[in-house]
This record gives sequence, C-alpha cells and structure tokens, in this order.
Amino acid sequence: MTAIHPTAIVEAGARLGEGVEIGPFCLVGPEVELGDGVILHSHVVVAGRTTVGAGTKIFPFASIGHAPQDLKYAGEPSRLEIGRDNVIREQVTMNPGTAGGGMLTRVGDGCLFMVGAHVAHDCRVGDRVILANNATLAGHVQVGDQAIIGGLSAVRQFVRIGRNAMIGGMSGIENDVIPFGLAMGDRARLSGLNLVGLKRRGVPREEIQSLMAAYDDLFAGDGTLAERVARLAAGQADQETVREVVAFAQAESSLGLCQPRAGNGGR
Repeated sequence: MTAIHPTAIVEAGARLGEGVEIGPFCLVGPEVELGDGVILHSHVVVAGRTTVGAGTKIFPFASIGHAPQDLKYAGEPSRLEIGRDNVIREQVTMNPGTAGGGMLTRVGDGCLFMVGAHVAHDCRVGDRVILANNATLAGHVQVGDQAIIGGLSAVRQFVRIGRNAMIGGMSGIENDVIPFGLAMGDRARLSGLNLVGLKRRGVPREEIQSLMAAYDDLFAGDGTLAERVARLAAGQADQETVREVVAFAQAESSLGLCQPRAGNGGR
C-alpha cells in the first residue's frame, strides 16, 4: 500500500505506484509519476513532467524536475525521466530538458547521486553511474554506463564521458573523456586508463593489455589524431573495448578529446 505522511502534498493528477512512501513535508506535482516502491524521504520536491522509476530512493531537500537553469527555456513541456533503483541523496537537483536538446533529460538505472550533485537540462546519464558530492553536469552532457565523477567536479556543456571512465575529484572537464579513461585536474587532462575499474568489471587481462596498447597508439603515436584513430580502427577491430574507444573518437562531437599533458602520452 502507498503511505503518504499527513504533512505531504500530492497534487491531483500525480500517479503513484504500489508501495510508494512519501515522507513529511514532501511535494509531488500533478504531472509526476512515481514507480512502484519509490521512497521520498522528508522535504523532497518532485515537480514538472517527471517520471521516477521503481525502487528509487530520494533523500531530504532534493529538488527534482523544476524548470531548467537555461535562459532560453520558455516553459516548453519537456520531461525528466529517472530510471529504476537509483539513490538520490540530499540537496541533489535534476532539471528537465529544453527545446534545444530534445526536450528530455534522462537518468538510467542503479545510479548514485551523492549530496549536492546536479544534473542539468538535456543530460543523458547511463546506468550505474556515480556522481560524488557536489559533482555537477552542465546542459547536454552525456555520461556512459558505470562512469564515476569525483566530488566537486564540474563538467561543461556538451561534454561526453565514456563508459567506465573515472573523473578525479575537483576536476574541470572541458573535453570528451574516452571510455575507460582516467581524467583529473583543473582543466582536466588524461592520466591513463581506469585500470581498477576494468579489473573490477572482469575485463580479461589480454583485453586490458590491448586497450593499453591502443591508448599509447592513440595519444603517443605518429601522425594526426585522425590518422591514429584510423589506424586503430583498421588494426584493433577484434577487441571490443578498443572498438568502443575508436567509435567514441570517431563520433560527431562539438568538442575535442581530453588528452594527456604534452610529452606525457603514457599511462
């Protein structure tokens, strides 16, 4: 059965699944949909055209679904879709999309958003992503599955962060970070591969070695970056992880790739 605290306000039109719990002083808007087993701890606000997937838990003072922080937003009926089994901690903010970004912000399943994290308009966040305390995503950012973004980090508009990438704390991300990459620093640079993450996810040793060799070819090889990417595409197509890095590098983007510091192409 659904449990709604007497001090909570659930506006007419909101759709609540089975076993939803809404704690003290929460506010749920009229166009919100909460899936089965969603828990809103006290003082949570869920507004706008927002869908929250089953099993997601939202902690006090989170603001979910209010209008984007975009001066171009004109009240268009955009959406925020949050997947299943996420943990959204205190003071997290998430905004819906805009007309300039497909009208949708989407968050996958099984993610952890620690205190004060921010997901801006038109972001696409994959599954099992972690944003540590006060990590922030600007508009139109894409984050691949199982990526980790360290505390107090800021990701600028339109950046892509590849699957299983790791962003060190207090980093400023201005360029796309390859899958399995490790980036850190003010105006971050690549510092190698997320080897710990690869091992934890059971990637075979041989594939990790191939990925390490591909990393060296991509960032320390001869020729232009486009030429190095083309060589990788032709010579390393048998390795899934390498193919993923190549596809990421070849994909259309308004930004360049985050690279190692000059003279430090190694891992």
